[in-house]
Amino acid sequence: MSRPTEPSILEQLGGLSGMIATVIPVLVLVPVNARWGLGPALVSAVVVAVLIFLWRLARRETLMPAVSGILGVALCALIAWLTGDAKGYFAYGIWYSLVAGIAFTVSTLVRWPLVGVIWHGINGEPQRWRSSRTGIRVYSVATLAWAAVFFARFIVQQWLYTQDDAVGILGITRILMGLPLTAVVVLITVWAVRTAGRAERVGRHAALPTADSEAEQ
Repeated sequence: MSRPTEPSILEQLGGLSGMIATVIPVLVLVPVNARWGLGPALVSAVVVAVLIFLWRLARRETLMPAVSGILGVALCALIAWLTGDAKGYFAYGIWYSLVAGIAFTVSTLVRWPLVGVIWHGINGEPQRWRSSRTGIRVYSVATLAWAAVFFARFIVQQWLYTQDDAVGILGITRILMGLPLTAVVVLITVWAVRTAGRAERVGRHAALPTADSEAEQ
């Protein structure tokens, strides 16, 4: 019986369709807000998010990214409604980027880079990679790459958030700093996962003769 295929990193993030789905509510929000105002814009974004959620369920895609996607849109819409400004839709993502950037950076300083912790955690694997210098090094590189993206998003988008009539440019920036930058750090993460995996396998194989020798004694 064949072993189940381990989900790829892209699949863990919800797949390409899931990543594209995250920008569709923004594409709806911006023009509707410009034409009809805040209320219709928020309703449109939430309705689109619900339709995307149902579509992903029908396709039997990974459930967690689908749920987090619709909850994220609902939270962003709530913040915009409470602030009375469509710019509020982007506030959560902006401040999330800052918090995530800090967390990812700190995790490398304490030698628990979050890319390694999260990847092995969601796959139910032990954190054996921490016994390998190579594992810590490559996961630190990937974690710092994610941190750099988070900080860049925060700096640019927070500056735009302080400007007047910035809803349109915020939407464009969210998209431009979303999929392209995510694609780059996903590639770096793939490299880190594969390199750390090879180092772990080599370490286990190197330890086997010693273990056999001790058993014979």
